[in-house]
Amino acid sequence: MTTNTQIQIRIDKSTKNKAKKVFESIGLDMSSAIKMFLCQTINAGTLPYNVRDENGFTFEQIRGLKKELEDAKRSHESYNSIKEMIDSIYK
Repeated sequence: MTTNTQIQIRIDKSTKNKAKKVFESIGLDMSSAIKMFLCQTINAGTLPYNVRDENGFTFEQIRGLKKELEDAKRSHESYNSIKEMIDSIYK
């Protein structure tokens, strides 16, 4: 037999109302939507969606970009003059 428990959260009114409209548009109430989120989190063993930063990148993409930048910095050649750079290109 399953015993129900209660979760109480605080969230700003605007966020709550916007989310409620989205849930209602797909036939869900707030409680059912939150239950679905929690069950999907358990099933996935992580968040059930990709969290993105303000530029639209996932954390995995950001890690990849940072690694590429570090690799580029390590392999970067510097030159003392344009002639030296051109000579290096034509080697």
